[in-house]
Amino acid sequence: MNDTTATAPTAPTGAPAAPETARAIAEDDARHLFRGWVQQGTHRALPVAGAAGSWFWDHAGNRYLDFSSQLVYTNLGHQHPRLVSAIQEQAGKLCTIAPHFAEEQRATAARKIAEVAPAGLERVLFTSSGAEAVEHAVRLARLHTGRFKLLAAHHSFHGATSTAIQLTGDPRRWRNDTGNAGVVRFFAPYLYRSSFYAENEEQECLRALEHLEQVIVLEGARTIAAIVLEPVGGTSSGVLVPPDGYLAGVRELCTRYGIMLILDEIMVGFARTGAWFATDHWGVRPDLMTFAKGVNSGYLPLSGVLVGDEIVETFSATPYPGGSTYSGHPMACAVAVAAIDTMRDEGTVEHSARLGREVFGPELARIAERHPSVGEARGIGTIWALELVRNKKTKEMYVNYDTPDRLTPPGAQLMGALMQRGVSAMVYLNRLNITPPCNISEEDAREGLARIDEALTVADAHTH
Repeated sequence: MNDTTATAPTAPTGAPAAPETARAIAEDDARHLFRGWVQQGTHRALPVAGAAGSWFWDHAGNRYLDFSSQLVYTNLGHQHPRLVSAIQEQAGKLCTIAPHFAEEQRATAARKIAEVAPAGLERVLFTSSGAEAVEHAVRLARLHTGRFKLLAAHHSFHGATSTAIQLTGDPRRWRNDTGNAGVVRFFAPYLYRSSFYAENEEQECLRALEHLEQVIVLEGARTIAAIVLEPVGGTSSGVLVPPDGYLAGVRELCTRYGIMLILDEIMVGFARTGAWFATDHWGVRPDLMTFAKGVNSGYLPLSGVLVGDEIVETFSATPYPGGSTYSGHPMACAVAVAAIDTMRDEGTVEHSARLGREVFGPELARIAERHPSVGEARGIGTIWALELVRNKKTKEMYVNYDTPDRLTPPGAQLMGALMQRGVSAMVYLNRLNITPPCNISEEDAREGLARIDEALTVADAHTH
């Protein structure tokens, strides 16, 4: 693999501080921005001055390793020259054209996405956000089947719009839970905190599938439009990698009972797991598949739904009742074309897989052994989680799910310790998530892990 960070701009060393600029940004931000997921009265955002590769920096010249890929989308890092060039070139040619026209970048992006997707997913419905993609995938499944009910897993996250938040299985759903979206929840595999008293992955897989079939039967298979599932759980879900056989088992249940399988690849697609899509690890083809984030490294908003042939046929003679103003925006699609070509040319998928095998897996296992606050390290490719506990024997959670504020004092302390050491990583509930750019250099990956190792002493102080 070519190290793309070497050709991107580097963070300035010893650059002059700009306190007045930072202060003005912070004041405007605090006064005029209303943010999701945070307390408006207490949240204060760090003014960022620039970014390159796997790093970003503030106006005082402090550099931070981006071990969260922002919100798990800068799969090719910051300011990648090929992606920046794609934006510049497309802006000079055609900034925008309505979705009902054919346009080169839109058509090319759809083709290239279909080329790396599982066979049988040849059509792309472009949207602008992951949640929007989920909304359309669900609508397609409901219209195709004529059914309304949906099955979704506990320990999941599918977005913040109306139906997507109802599907979500993490605590952020609770205050949005109107109970009218026709969603029924089930337990997916989670061996560390098994709901099935399983002692190994084989038992967890078998019992999880038996449980899912029981839910299908008791809910009435003929009432269920789709099962919505992350093939590998994202950071909000706990980075849950399913045991071998589970996704194939879900596929078989869906086929047997005439239920659509929607795989949510929004967070784990495009090299994140060391494959183009997480489902590729198990060779399972869904009926619908959502994507976003890594498709163009988040340089411009782009997402979509890959639609199976059977569902395309349903709408061959009748219009699909949905769409959006910015569907397949040429600027965003131009970056997607560049991103897919770059991943192919630079071996990003293979690099992500190697980092998972040779760096993150072994190093995080050693970190877990050293720290009493780490109950388990798990992940694949360049998406990993450390499950934080207060007691390794009892598995008492570092932060309980029913805590009103998701960033509790212990979580905030750990986040602060990480930032003080120049690492930006996501702490959510009882997990420290590690999701750097998929093309991060091995040197930067090991440096970030060493800094995390140091910061975990803060979490260790809360153990007993």
